[in-house]
Amino acid sequence: MANKTILQAINEALDQAMEKDESIVVYGEDVGYEGGVFRTTAGLQKKYGEGRVFDTPIAEAAIVGSAVGMAINGLKPVVEMQFSGFSLPAYNQIVTHVARFRNRSRGKYHLPMVIRMPYGGGVKALEHHSESLETLYAHIPGLKLVIPSTPYDAKGLLIAAINDPDPVIFMEPKRIYRAFKQEVPDELYEVPLGKARIAKKGEDITIIAWGALVREVEKAMELVPNINAEIIDLRTISPIDQETIINSVKKTGRVLIVHEAVKSFGPAAEIISIINEKAFVYLEAAPRRLTGFDITVPLPKGENHFIIEPKQIAYEVKNIMAFKA
Repeated sequence: MANKTILQAINEALDQAMEKDESIVVYGEDVGYEGGVFRTTAGLQKKYGEGRVFDTPIAEAAIVGSAVGMAINGLKPVVEMQFSGFSLPAYNQIVTHVARFRNRSRGKYHLPMVIRMPYGGGVKALEHHSESLETLYAHIPGLKLVIPSTPYDAKGLLIAAINDPDPVIFMEPKRIYRAFKQEVPDELYEVPLGKARIAKKGEDITIIAWGALVREVEKAMELVPNINAEIIDLRTISPIDQETIINSVKKTGRVLIVHEAVKSFGPAAEIISIINEKAFVYLEAAPRRLTGFDITVPLPKGENHFIIEPKQIAYEVKNIMAFKA
């Protein structure tokens, strides 16, 4: 077992999965020779050849559309959208074919495919490179949407996504690709899709986050050491692990959801609805959300005004804890 970054864990997951299963192919823009913009696929083409790891034209719809045909015919494509904002030209293929083929064929055909995409801000990039588009994919029936926050989960969730018989959107928080290391088992293993992780147990308030924001929540709670928060790393945005959320809220009675995506119609709104429907009588304060603003992600000089910081999270937590009915 060695210490690895999220980027290294993803690379290892792809490497070990490809070594075990010859039906897996990996491709996308600059994925082959260069190893991807962030080098998440570095070394794979050299090891497995251009037939299994290859570069494509700048044509996202063609990348995903070809993956549909591959998956129907026995391959397991793992395709990369260079950035999540670049997935929009492929959205037609994802919604009309990827998400619906199992239903359309009445279960005759499954699409065992993974669509990887770096997402989120924090690296001083332009708006299409920095968006958080969870809602666009979580809203579509037939898709699973996964977002890791640690190296251990990145490897285990990606392997589970590759082994899943149905399509998985795998969004990677690029801000923390190389931010920290964690012990990651050398062998193949899976982290179950659809199951949240309790990053920290607590009694006072439930804080729900995912991706890069989990670390920001953990930093925020160091600013308010007198508050014992239960931190939930959602891991899978669709399907949502309702059981873990509801059990936690029933215990704490207070909840804050933190996400980088814009506020309106975002995942936090759905989570709050679930809590109101299933744990309303346990609430000691109104559920709150801390999210991105309802604007296009600012250009690099303004990004720091958009990105959520630990001090903002701590401020919201203190306000919720101060509320008395």
